[in-house]
Amino acid sequence: MIELLCKYAPLELLKGFSFESLRVNPVVARIDIADQLTHRNICSFTRAYLESKVQEKNRQPVLLTSCCNSMEALFNALRELKYPVKMLPLPYKTDPCTARLYQQALLKLIEDIELKTGSRFDLEAFRAAFPEPAQPDRKNYIAILGSRIPDYLKKKIMESSPLPVVDYTCNMERCLPQPPPELTNLEELISWYAQILLGQRPCLRMSDTSSRRHLLGDPFLKGIIYATVNFCDFYGFEYGWLKHETAIPLMKLETDYTTQGQGQIKTRLEAFYENLIVDSKPVMKSDEGYFVGIDSGSTSTNVVLLNSDGKMVAFESVPTGVNMGESAQEALNKILKQSGLTHRDVQRTVTTGYGRNKIGFDTLNVTEITCHAAGAYFLNPNVRTVIDIGGQDSKIIRLDEEGNVIDFVMNDKCAAGTGRFLEMMAFSLELSLAEMSERGLSWKNEISISSMCSVFAQSEVVTLIAEGHAVEDIIHGLNLSVASRVLALGGQRKLESQVMITGGVAYNKGTVAAIEEKLGKKLYTSRNPEICGALGAALIAWQGGI
Repeated sequence: MIELLCKYAPLELLKGFSFESLRVNPVVARIDIADQLTHRNICSFTRAYLESKVQEKNRQPVLLTSCCNSMEALFNALRELKYPVKMLPLPYKTDPCTARLYQQALLKLIEDIELKTGSRFDLEAFRAAFPEPAQPDRKNYIAILGSRIPDYLKKKIMESSPLPVVDYTCNMERCLPQPPPELTNLEELISWYAQILLGQRPCLRMSDTSSRRHLLGDPFLKGIIYATVNFCDFYGFEYGWLKHETAIPLMKLETDYTTQGQGQIKTRLEAFYENLIVDSKPVMKSDEGYFVGIDSGSTSTNVVLLNSDGKMVAFESVPTGVNMGESAQEALNKILKQSGLTHRDVQRTVTTGYGRNKIGFDTLNVTEITCHAAGAYFLNPNVRTVIDIGGQDSKIIRLDEEGNVIDFVMNDKCAAGTGRFLEMMAFSLELSLAEMSERGLSWKNEISISSMCSVFAQSEVVTLIAEGHAVEDIIHGLNLSVASRVLALGGQRKLESQVMITGGVAYNKGTVAAIEEKLGKKLYTSRNPEICGALGAALIAWQGGI
């Protein structure tokens, strides 16, 4: 078995020697060993592959292509470890002269294999390696674009998608035409093969990538999931271009090729699908009875109760604790008791938040992105941007004139810029969150908290205290740090018109003031900002679905 990592690798050529080959795409729990063998800033895919090779003591031979600096670093690391590895030089262009160079590289590979194994290259076995190309199915679909994507994530995308999914990433299914029957000479056949390999949908490391853009004019393309890998800058640039050049719904999924952060990925995918086909949303309908929305968050569980007219009857909040289902049941029991109702009076229940799949007695579960948008638009139809800062994540959600989600971004596996960050800092300052909120407004000297990591920021706060800085100034520095972190999520997006802040952090006056300072405009804050997600869920229950 020979392992291949690149779509330009000559898989069919290897079958001319009856070699079995496999395009590998490993995912690991963490990357520890590889970080000792290579630089941490090479792409996460190559580090994950090296980690899996060493962990599993896998000494299968590897054929690499010189497609980027990360592959060069991987080649050097494997060679240093005495693994059987060969590097195939891959051109950056596709013109006839360059194809000739690649032909020579492929012929040299055939020659090397023949000398090493004593086997002869079988032209017929090579020809048989090309299956009949599948005919495209002209239906509405979602495309995965970008670099490459882990198999588990691709499977999750396809299983939860409302439309067929086509993979156009670097690890897409091989789809090469069959060799022309008139080519019987080895050099002519390999010349054709070199041109076909180089003529695939180009990787972004190629000099001419213009043919990647023709998909944007496909009327059947209804959504784009753009896959990137940590420290693979080529595709980050293309995503930035796409954001400004297409009106097709677009969502970025970045992976570090570990199994961490799957909860956030699941939320992003579901929110993207929920808001992909807005025309399918039903008109509002009001059955008899009551409608419940439950937002099961990392810190608190919030419940909102609406009557058949869509009016809020009551709301309740309890700490989430370790059992999300029990917390949701406790909050629901409380709100029903104070309203003089029983469970039989509830027509529909919609759950949201990270614990939405663990409630067990809901009619439907919907992502907090969709629910916060629905709740915010209900509270203020002029809102076009929602900044939601909860216990463990922060989001920026953009709405259209009808309250539909048109774009959103979330923080990525980091507590900085969330309620948890502020809790940690309040603990370091020996203050309650309420005290921290008030004292952050009384600052005199501006202090910059430079560390973006929560742990390092906590250490920085301890140092500032030791240096005698006023607590109020330190709190203001922390508030500015949160504001910068949250607003950075939006990148170059302009936060249009009315901006609303939701989530428990909206109670922190100093943080709100810092965001307003950075944003240059006042934020709209509801009386009970922590229940916005539960309100949106209750509205969806009242409407009968999204």
